[in-house]
Amino acid sequence: MPAYSNGMPVGTQAPGFSLPATDGKRYSLDSFRDSHVLVVIFTCNHCPYAIAVEDRFVTLANSYKGQSVSFVAINANDAVTYPDDSFDKMVLRANEKHFPFPYLHDESQDIARAYDAACTPDIFVFNAGRRLQYNGRLDDNWKDPSNVTRQDLREVIESVLHSRPIPFEPVNSMGCSIKWKKY
Repeated sequence: MPAYSNGMPVGTQAPGFSLPATDGKRYSLDSFRDSHVLVVIFTCNHCPYAIAVEDRFVTLANSYKGQSVSFVAINANDAVTYPDDSFDKMVLRANEKHFPFPYLHDESQDIARAYDAACTPDIFVFNAGRRLQYNGRLDDNWKDPSNVTRQDLREVIESVLHSRPIPFEPVNSMGCSIKWKKY
């Protein structure tokens, strides 16, 4: 049974973070300070929904290289219960898929909780002031890219990049639930 994004309220200030990435660096909100648009994607290695759209994220991020748009992916899943989501496997995945964005590990799950992330993928788009503009899906067909008729995330990025209103109501993202640690 799929999980859906919770719908963080538009205008919410982006919660701060400082997390290790698969490239050996640490990234924070300040790492992206020069970007007019910041796309934060909670994702993972094992979820079929996340895997199905992964190449689309890579293509989209590559299409915005050289523009004032940054992407960052965060994996918050419990790697004890889901070993495919371990940091070592994240490094392999980022290299194998040639991620053009940092892939961060939220081992404590504190950042996922701060963002009220609920599923993988869960997508958040922030403007230059790091106020939320969008929390929703990538496009209208997670299963089959050849049947996509609306590229929601691309339209949102274009709207935020050019200071235009988003031309539609967000549709919640759908995916696997974030695999929370059992305390």
